[in-house]
Amino acid sequence: MLNRYARAFFTTVLSPVARVLVRLGISPDVVTVIGTLGVCVGALAFYPRGEFLVGTLVITAFVFSDTVDGIMARMTGRSGRWGAYLDSTLDRVGDAAIFGGLVLWYAGDGDAAWMAALALACLILGSVVSYAKARAEGLGMTADVGIAERADRLVVVLVATGFTGLLDLPTVFLGAVLALLALASLVTVVQRMLAVRRQALGAA
Repeated sequence: MLNRYARAFFTTVLSPVARVLVRLGISPDVVTVIGTLGVCVGALAFYPRGEFLVGTLVITAFVFSDTVDGIMARMTGRSGRWGAYLDSTLDRVGDAAIFGGLVLWYAGDGDAAWMAALALACLILGSVVSYAKARAEGLGMTADVGIAERADRLVVVLVATGFTGLLDLPTVFLGAVLALLALASLVTVVQRMLAVRRQALGAA
């Protein structure tokens, strides 16, 4: 959902930044890698210590590299399969770091096994959402449907985690958000499976 409505806005806002990086001779691939490293540092250095606000601010500072590198690739005419592959692969690494950081906190000093389980469910189901689409495309079909695409999940978890740290909200607030995210991810997996099934049976 956010992919469709927010991409044009952020492309306009971030294009000047991309233009400067291109003039400096920086590769889109370098931006992709640095952005992922920044997300991982923010998630794994701060979330496991319960520093949700600082961690979210660091992650947010780097997460927009996912848009900047795409703009740079188009500006330099370097859009291609390698860049798309690198971007998608490192997206999974960043997502795993975010939910993994929450798992580490709640399985450790956060002392809430049920929260660790919810964060782990979000991590696993989010990966399956992405795999369902990638596998469909590998078989020559599409699976672009779903109520919880990556951008949706990322915005929701970062906003909820950031506000939890800023306002010292009770654990149940973030728990409810994670539960809804896990459910939405599960629904998205089913939606994509049904879409692929229709295409496969139609082709047969």
